[in-house]
Amino acid sequence: METVQTPGYFGQFGGSFIPPDLQEAMDYLAQQFEKYKNDPEFIEEFQYYLREYVGRENPLTYARHLTAKLGGAKIYLKREDLNHTGSHKINNVLGQILLAKRMGAKRIIAETGAGQHGVATATVCAMFDMDCTIYMGAEDTRRQALNVFRMELLGAKVVAVDKGQGRLKDAVDEALGDLVQNYKNTFYLLGSAVGPHPFPTMVKHFQSVISEESKRQIMEKEGRLPTAVLACAGGGSNAIGSFAHYIDEPSVRLIGVEPDQAPTLSEGVPAIIHGFKCLVLLDENGEPRKTYSIAAGLDYPGIGPEHSYLKESGRAEYYMVTNEEVLEAFQVLSKTEGIIPALESAHAVAYALKLAPTLSSEDILIVNLSGRGDKDVEQVFHMLQK
Repeated sequence: METVQTPGYFGQFGGSFIPPDLQEAMDYLAQQFEKYKNDPEFIEEFQYYLREYVGRENPLTYARHLTAKLGGAKIYLKREDLNHTGSHKINNVLGQILLAKRMGAKRIIAETGAGQHGVATATVCAMFDMDCTIYMGAEDTRRQALNVFRMELLGAKVVAVDKGQGRLKDAVDEALGDLVQNYKNTFYLLGSAVGPHPFPTMVKHFQSVISEESKRQIMEKEGRLPTAVLACAGGGSNAIGSFAHYIDEPSVRLIGVEPDQAPTLSEGVPAIIHGFKCLVLLDENGEPRKTYSIAAGLDYPGIGPEHSYLKESGRAEYYMVTNEEVLEAFQVLSKTEGIIPALESAHAVAYALKLAPTLSSEDILIVNLSGRGDKDVEQVFHMLQK
């Protein structure tokens, strides 16, 4: 199933709705990405760092105890939590920093919600000796203070954004504003599969390593494809990476899971946000709606354009889970498998807890464990105390 019709579009979604100066910079970025993504030297360097620095490939772990506890489908966990820096974010930032290096960029900017993308960006900037500024909503800096310190420890300048709700959307606003001012010497290392073209295509490309590995691994372990692949969906980068190599496999269900207080794919309507068209949660004034999630990385009021297309075309399914279900899943996975998931990833686990028992023992679920929960333990501790 081919999802891209014209470059940067997925059905009616995607595109680039930005000022002419910035469009020039985006066109150049798209041209450089096309030039390097299939370049043997670029691929070799990218794979070297994925192997020697990130620690890929990571395992596809059979969750034996969880499977036995639930009955029904076999559950496998794709272990992005085992990557250096603790999440899937490092896959994409490595690809983009290698591109930035080839484009002669001297300064990197990024946005972050839960802080995992910020930490990953600060990490590669330290390694490649690049100046790094990270925008983060003021509310998120409070929720994820440990990650703020990690970014600063790695040499990044963290800018707390107190406009709006002080969350991910506001951090993206500020980062795009910085880019408009400084695009001649600045590379915007965007963390999710959102934004104007070529960002959604580029992020998917670098994150598709997740499904490339899991598809090969499940064939080795089970000799067949999974019944379904599950991933949490906020901006959509781990989900699109988890889905990428299965989109053309109609027998595999693609399931995205989102917070019930930021249900973009369940309740969003087509609109333009941050320079691209996607499903957006709008209020009565046609402005992006206020959202909330206990997982700081999932409260974006839009979603990647390809997810919008996969939803509209019926190729992927998207479901909501409640905060209570997420906290339960966070604890269940910790106690049954000895794996503490990120609150974001716990959304996917929460839906797997509901889905697995309705299926047979012949069915196989792959849950993308997009990150580890160290960053969330203190927050969860306080929530459970209440």
